[in-house]
This record gives sequence, C-alpha cells and structure tokens, in this order.
Amino acid sequence: MVQCSRRDRSRFEPAGAAGKHLDGGSVPKVVVPCRPLARLASLLPLLVLPAPALAQSPAAAEAWPARPIRILLPVGAGGVTDINARLLAQRWSTTLGQSVLIDNRPGAGGIVATELVRNAIPDGHTLLWLNSGHAVATAVMKSLPYDAVKDFEPVSTIAYFAQALVVGGDSPIKSVSGLVAAAKANPRKVSIGMTNIGSTPHVTAELFRSMGGFDAELVPYKTSGALIAAARTGEASVIIDFIAPVLSLVQSGTVRALAVTSPQRFPGLPAVPTVAEAGLPGFEATAWNGLAGPAKTPRPIIERLHREIHSAIAVPEIVARLRELGIEVRGSTPEGMRKLMVEEIDKWRKVVATAKIERQ
Repeated sequence: MVQCSRRDRSRFEPAGAAGKHLDGGSVPKVVVPCRPLARLASLLPLLVLPAPALAQSPAAAEAWPARPIRILLPVGAGGVTDINARLLAQRWSTTLGQSVLIDNRPGAGGIVATELVRNAIPDGHTLLWLNSGHAVATAVMKSLPYDAVKDFEPVSTIAYFAQALVVGGDSPIKSVSGLVAAAKANPRKVSIGMTNIGSTPHVTAELFRSMGGFDAELVPYKTSGALIAAARTGEASVIIDFIAPVLSLVQSGTVRALAVTSPQRFPGLPAVPTVAEAGLPGFEATAWNGLAGPAKTPRPIIERLHREIHSAIAVPEIVARLRELGIEVRGSTPEGMRKLMVEEIDKWRKVVATAKIERQ
C-alpha cells in the first residue's frame, strides 16, 4: 500500500481500499511523500500483477517455450509407454526449438510423477503423461492426493493400447465363447491371469468375468514375462495382457489370441476378433495415454501443444513404429480427453463395485 504523511493526504489519496490491489490481491506497503504526482510513476512496478498471473498472461504464452520442457512419466524407462513418449519428444525438440526431456518417475502407483506436475508452475514447461491408469487408480483407491479431472489441463490423447485374451498354443480353448462355456460349466476351475491387483488388466478381467456371467479364479502375476509363461504352460487357462508383449508370440503361433479388448480389431492382428465380436457385445477395455499440464496452464500453450501432438501422430514413420509396439495413435480435443477421463473413472468404479473389489 502507498502510505502518505498526514500533511500530504489531502493532496493525494490512493484509489481503492487501503492495502488492497484493485483486483483484490495484496500489494507491498511503501511509505513515500505524495507531493509530486511524478513520484507515483516510480511506484508503478510495485502495482503490477503477481508473478503467477504473469506466467499465465498472453505475452508469457507467446514466448513459450522459454526453456527445456520436462514430461513426467509415471512408469519406468524401457517399456512401451517410455518408448512412445521418447519417440514423440525427439520430434518435439526439433519443432519447438527447445529440448523436450522425458523424466521417468515410477512409484506409489503413479502418484510421484502426478504430484510433481500437479504442484508445478502452470507455464507449460512441466507436463504429465496422463493415462487410463489414473482413471483406474481413482476407481480402486480410497483416496488420492490428486484429482485426475480437476488438477490438470488435458491437451490430447495420443496412444491407445489394446489388450488381448491369450491362451497357450496347445490350449483346448479356441474362442471366447468356448472360454465362457468352460467357465460356466466348471466354476472356479478356469483361471484368468493378469498383472497386479489394481492394474488395468485386473479391472479388465473383472469386467470380462462380469459381462460373461461366470465365476473364475483371478491370478495376479508380477511381470508380463511370468504372465506369458503361465499361458504357455497352461498354468493359467487364459491371460489378459497388453498386445505389445505378446504380439510376436501370437504372430509366431507360440500362443494364441482369442480376442482383443479394443472396440476395433488391431491392425497388427487383423484375423483376431474383438471381444464384442466374439460374443460379448459392448465389451471394451482399452488403455490410453495423452499429455496434460497443471491446472490453469494458459490456453494458448495448450493449443500449441495440441497442434504439435496432432502433427507428430500424423507422421507415417511414427505411426508405423508405434503400431509395431501394439499402439494405435489417436488424438482428441482437450475437452474430449477430459470427457474420456470422467467416463473411464465412472466405468471402472462400477466394475469395482460390481466385483466387490476392496478399495485400497
């Protein structure tokens, strides 16, 4: 606040309520003589908007990116999601004129990376690889330190990961309808393998069991390698896993895919039907990822990022490489990505409730 001496108050009285900026924020207290109005000009820098507001101003957005961009991934290095992110980051480093760095922060079910972005300055330089795992976590966990819908500004979806129902190459189960019939005829004797309780394959298995109207034992495995081995040996009657780890084995005939969980057939396995086609109409369980910034990231930055994403996923070489990894590229609007998150949370909450999964 500008404080005048008693002698000078009659000649100058600051506008607005004392101690308050006109927009309601606080301003520094400065004691000066108020005689020459010219002296007021020297105080104008003290009356500007606070730094967070400046970070969201149009001028700041136009200058973006002003330094390297960091994208936090809630998964470790070397996996399909990591390869997906690094492939795009390499292109963005060129098109944006700044380095785009991938920062792997696995741990605590994705909370570590997610919290770092939630608490970051919303200036477009710290971003999150937001994904369907956040929707599943919201449905499965009793509480989380973040809100997957309200705490982030979505940019666009990028990649969709179908899962597959897989049996060993010599399994007597030849189809989804055959699997369902066997499970109904022998309750709890058919087992479904998947990775980790609370994972996307886990809730997918619960959805499959519910829509199929049968009871089966769900067996969690710690890694995809152990899961695939269980299918090959017959330890698990069927497994549910992402396409990437099983794709080459299916193509070689080592294991057999009964169906994929996506709404459309996977281009890399055109002869394999969807679960919906194979006997459970309406079934769909696809993992996905996309890019988001902290809440209140300026819209011009979101729009620039959106253009960069859609430009990258239209490059034939990138599409081909991601398809080799079992990934289908598909962008969205920011609003479409937020709507998808809301719908996925609602969907998996219903599955958790129906299956009576104890929330962790």
